[in-house]
Amino acid sequence: MIRRLAFVLSLVSLPALAGEVTCPDLAAVQQVGTCSSEQELKWGFTGYCSDNQRMYDKEDGSCLSLEHYKKIKDVSLWEAGEFQGYLHCSLPPETIKASKFKHIGAIRIGAMTRVVCSYDNGLDLTYRTKSACKVEGNKAVCAD
Repeated sequence: MIRRLAFVLSLVSLPALAGEVTCPDLAAVQQVGTCSSEQELKWGFTGYCSDNQRMYDKEDGSCLSLEHYKKIKDVSLWEAGEFQGYLHCSLPPETIKASKFKHIGAIRIGAMTRVVCSYDNGLDLTYRTKSACKVEGNKAVCAD
């Protein structure tokens, strides 16, 4: 639900971008969401994965076990400029900030383009724009 809310807010709040988009250095990334406590995760698992669990849960298998649920749901929102990502709370902030850039990609979904920057430790940050973007080397070139 948090991911959907963040997505909807990003659709409303981000202006169209024209120009080059480069991936941020994770040394500048800031945690803007909070990590759930152990008690909150157990409560969420019990409520979400009860006999009345949502039908679409079968797609991600988050209810296989509490540990599996934590792997999927124990995340917090981080930002670096216009880039955002839900990063796992098991990683210390020092590890996140020290992660190095690996790859950039761009994908068009409907009227939005997602520019995704991938880093060591399985980390991804995403920039959303209404502009069409294509990857050229280590940057995305976006045009209205």
